[in-house]
Order: sequence, then C-alpha cells, then structure tokens
Amino acid sequence: MTDTPLSGKTAAITGAASGIGLACARRLIDAGAKVVLVDRAEAQLRKLCEELGPKAKPLVVDLLNGPEVSAMDQAISDLVGPLDIFHANAGAYVGGAAAEGDPDQWDRVLNLNVNAAFRSVQAILPGMIERRSGDVLFTSSVAGVVPVVWEPVYTASKFAVQAFLHATRRQVSQYGIRMGAVLPGPVVTALLDDWPKAKREEALANGSLMQPQEVAEAVLFMLTRPRGVVIRDLVILPNSVDL
Repeated sequence: MTDTPLSGKTAAITGAASGIGLACARRLIDAGAKVVLVDRAEAQLRKLCEELGPKAKPLVVDLLNGPEVSAMDQAISDLVGPLDIFHANAGAYVGGAAAEGDPDQWDRVLNLNVNAAFRSVQAILPGMIERRSGDVLFTSSVAGVVPVVWEPVYTASKFAVQAFLHATRRQVSQYGIRMGAVLPGPVVTALLDDWPKAKREEALANGSLMQPQEVAEAVLFMLTRPRGVVIRDLVILPNSVDL
C-alpha cells in the first residue's frame, strides 16, 4: 500500500518550478496532497504540472508584484480549496564582499527573500486563522543562524526570515497553526550558479553539497508530526560541512 500521510491535504509552494520547490512539490504529491505550484515561469509550470498529474496545479504569480501576492490565497483556493500547507520557498542568492557588491542586486534579493516571503505569508494567514488550522514553512538557510562570511546580504535576508517566522509563530500558535523553517546547507540548485566556479567544483568534489530531494524529505517529516508537535527549525547539512 502507498504511504500517503497527506491524503486530503492541500498545499502551495512558491518557487516551485525548479530546485527545492519542485522537489518538495513532488514529495508532497507522492504523500497524497494536492499541490499548487507557484512561480512566474508559466510555460515551465504548465509542463511540470502535466508531468506531475492531476494533483498538481499551476499558479503563475510574480512574487515581486505586491497585488498579485496579496490575491494569492483566493487564487489557490479556487484551484484546490482551502489551504492546509503553505511553503514560502522562493528565494535568490547573492554572495561576495560587501564593499564590492551591487546594491541594485541586493535590493532584488532582499525584496524576494524578505518582502515577498513575508507578504505571501500575510496573504494566507487570515484564512488559516479562520479555520484554526494550518502549516506554514519557510525555506530558510543555515546562513540564517550562522553568519556566512562570503555572503553577508544573503545571510542578512535569512536572519530576517528567522526573526519574522518565530515572532509570527508565537502569534498564531493559539489558532492551531504551526510555523517552522527548514534550514539547509548548500544544495545543488540554480542558486549556486552565482558561486565562484572553483568553490562550486570543490564542493561537488568533496561531497559538501546536498540534493533537493534531501530537503524535501525533511519538509515531509516536519509536516507529518502529530498536531501537538512543531518542528520550529530543522537544520540539514551535508555531513562533511563543518558548522
């Protein structure tokens, strides 16, 4: 018999057209959930949802467009019904020395990692509060708890995520809503395209990169704990990373 612990549940995942978001969508669908894949890449979304089957629904949203994000809860409900699980996964990466950085690039990263993430959660929380149930997850990073010297702006964005998450978690727990973060170390995704080539090749060679599927398994673990238990932070690292 197939193990489907999320049978009957609905979920939405931002940044779901690739990487961690796509791996999580696949895993939640395998576990029985109906999943709305949220991304701006319309053609890619539709192709993926055809591949994933009837439990996958595409929702094209530009997360940097405030009104689109604020309307997301109703759009999700129109596709799959009231939302049980929301995963704020979309993000961008920037590294390098602060003195040599591009502040315009920083703005884009901070707008996506911080402002868009917070706004998307604000959009879906009222419905969960009214229903007195729900799970909200963030894809954070180990950089949200351990400052990483070569990525000060990315680190700052993930520290902001952690602060927002845990302050909000304490506000909404009374309504039966669980909030938590999965905090991966380096994962093989498009975000690493900005890494220096030598650093990326070294990480691949020494086994200090994880696959997105490992993060998806951690997310499923968080979502399938008894309702009275919350995994507020789950750090997942390659064994060879010394942190």
